[in-house]
Amino acid sequence: MMSNDAFAQTWQDQLVPEFNKKYPYIDVTIDSTPYDSLLAKGLLNGTSPDPDYDLITLDDPWTPQLADSGLLLELKDDAAEWTEDDYDWDDFNTAPLAAGEWDDGQYGVPLRSNLLLMLYNKDLYQKAGLPEPTANLTWEEYMSQAPKLVQDTDGDGSVDSWAAGLTWARGVLSPPFWQTVLNSNGGELFNEDMTPSFNTPEGEQALQTQVDLLKYAPSGASTYNYTEPLDAFRQGKVATLFTWGSAYRSAAVDPEVTTLTPERVGIQTMPAGSEGPGAHRGIWSGAVFKNSDNPEAAWTFLQWMSSKEGELWASNNLGSFPARKSTLSTEPEEEWLAPVFAATQDGFDVAASGEMWRPRAVDSNAIQEILANETSAAVQGDKSAGEALEKADEQIRDLLGK
Repeated sequence: MMSNDAFAQTWQDQLVPEFNKKYPYIDVTIDSTPYDSLLAKGLLNGTSPDPDYDLITLDDPWTPQLADSGLLLELKDDAAEWTEDDYDWDDFNTAPLAAGEWDDGQYGVPLRSNLLLMLYNKDLYQKAGLPEPTANLTWEEYMSQAPKLVQDTDGDGSVDSWAAGLTWARGVLSPPFWQTVLNSNGGELFNEDMTPSFNTPEGEQALQTQVDLLKYAPSGASTYNYTEPLDAFRQGKVATLFTWGSAYRSAAVDPEVTTLTPERVGIQTMPAGSEGPGAHRGIWSGAVFKNSDNPEAAWTFLQWMSSKEGELWASNNLGSFPARKSTLSTEPEEEWLAPVFAATQDGFDVAASGEMWRPRAVDSNAIQEILANETSAAVQGDKSAGEALEKADEQIRDLLGK
């Protein structure tokens, strides 16, 4: 059971047959469920005496809730007898593997790894007379360059290209951008005892950065969700796109949906704050329900998908982002994947050092809803950045009893 119809169909049509070459006796059927109902459906399945599903793909913040409820199989201990000797847990990058951890247990493995990264149009930087971004680019430098990236590229007297594209619209996944800016400056959402720690001058500055970027974005960008800024980037209307790195293929490679090519599009970590560059982990982990009637078969499938063999196959054939250091250090079959692999490894290193990921708590979904509501109010101009964070801080403290 997983979210996203396209991925479910691709896995069923291409990945499962590859898996069955090695394990022909295991029958795998993948069902897709809308994102907004997947967690609830997983909770129902995990508590059912007659479950419909053996496994589930979990978005980054959901593992704590299902694991804490006792619904998931602990993989390193409970599934150890079914784990191949060469599986190599230590080969995973820390950041993606940690998405499947809770309370010292390993309840999931990374299947669809992702990172919030920066894509940039090399032609538009050249036309603006600016150097191409590097990992050393700071937010201060980027914001000073942004006005120059708002330009008339065809000389007809009208601005036709802008500096930035990102998700400004309210959504459960909208917090990561400003949080990444906060993390890159050494700030954090919560301290060690899960007390909110984002309502600070650094937090306000980070959220204000997200708001200020609207000055250098196309008209109506405050309503941009995921697709709109991606389309603008594909059409050469924005010079930089802050989005999930998995968008690179459709932004720079696929001629059916983009006007750009890999030679014209760079990919790297987000601009740096006082503590270094930014990235933000977004991991879909595969987990086995504890009440599964087929736990060994379910773990065998997830194990193969996340193994060195399976991950390398998926990267080269499906364009999936790997989580293993060994995969990211290989030379990919597709040339365009080489800079993507490099940026992904850099991003995992950055995310791990700055703990750049969404809240890790049983109540993480509710926390995300509050953050989405309040940060959206700031982006839409209904509140100042400071007012939005103060309100979010108050609501989250009430939720957590702090």
